[in-house]
Amino acid sequence: MLEPEQITAEGLVALRAEIEQLETEGRAAMAVRIKAARELGDLKENAEYHIAKEDQAHLETKIKRLNQRLRAARVVERVEDADVVAFGSTVSVVDEASGRAMDLTLVGATEADLKSGRISFESPVAQGLVGARAGETVAVQTPAGERRYRVERVG
Repeated sequence: MLEPEQITAEGLVALRAEIEQLETEGRAAMAVRIKAARELGDLKENAEYHIAKEDQAHLETKIKRLNQRLRAARVVERVEDADVVAFGSTVSVVDEASGRAMDLTLVGATEADLKSGRISFESPVAQGLVGARAGETVAVQTPAGERRYRVERVG
């Protein structure tokens, strides 16, 4: 049995779109590539063909893994009027040591993308923020040591 994976509704839409793209456009492009490589001659000594077949295997593995994630996905809806940090929350925080302000959204582990401010709900920072309210300061143990974040806004 698959372990349930928490995911946002937006993350589920993106996951389905990625699978659809890989199963249609990705597979079609791979078929064209393999056909072109096959036309180059003897398959035993045809490096282009062997590379294309290996890439096809990687594509199919990725599709399989994404489909496993889809089957395990459990959408967790954000309670819109909640004033405490929870899964799906977007929270504005200030790192008290550096003064740096950040907007962070707590998402499923597979949706995390630090560049866009989406952090894994399982991360130390997210776990430290869970349950906090605007105006509170939380101490978070990170690999680089303890950090203190002041919660400015929960949305």
